[in-house]
Amino acid sequence: MRETLDARRARARALVRALGKAYPDATIALDFTTPLELLAATILAAQCTDERVNRVTPALFAKYRTARDWAAADPATLEREVHSTGFYRAKARALVGMARALVERHGGAVPRAREALVRLPGVGLKTANVVLGNAFGEPAIAVDTHVFRVSQRLGLARADDPDRIHDQLVEVLPRRDWTHATHLLQAHGRLTCGARKPLCPACPVRSLCPWPGKTRLGRLRG
Repeated sequence: MRETLDARRARARALVRALGKAYPDATIALDFTTPLELLAATILAAQCTDERVNRVTPALFAKYRTARDWAAADPATLEREVHSTGFYRAKARALVGMARALVERHGGAVPRAREALVRLPGVGLKTANVVLGNAFGEPAIAVDTHVFRVSQRLGLARADDPDRIHDQLVEVLPRRDWTHATHLLQAHGRLTCGARKPLCPACPVRSLCPWPGKTRLGRLRG
């Protein structure tokens, strides 16, 4: 029988509680001290691990301290500085474009409104929500590769588009939990519910997961 929306909401609340017990230290993995630093780091994190971004950003943040610094960056130099994060030409363009827009439209400050954030070059819904949730304390769901995969395996959402996954998660997760639930789903995806070989026998939410492709001990050993 198909799960009703109310039943999915109740299961979502139970999942957040169980994941919270399993990953009590779950938080954002990117290092930052200001909204601008987090915005830049999140742009760099596209198609790149947070760990690698964290190795690159200390030197960047020491050199580019304000939006005006980023806006005035030499593109070729910036490309070299972000080369190891991949897609370095596009990322350098996005960083400079984002910063110029901040200077021109917002006096160099990162806006607190989602609508203004997504109008910045290189900033989509996920990046905007990372900033809102972690720099400004606004409840926000950021659908990265882990949230995209895990939320579907857990039966909380189903779509091919991350923005549609976001909208479905908004429907079932309590608003107060949006940012924390993002961190929990990310931690679960990194540590247990991996893309290729999920550790289903050790999963802390196995009893709440309807995914039919669960791994078994024998398969894990192989």
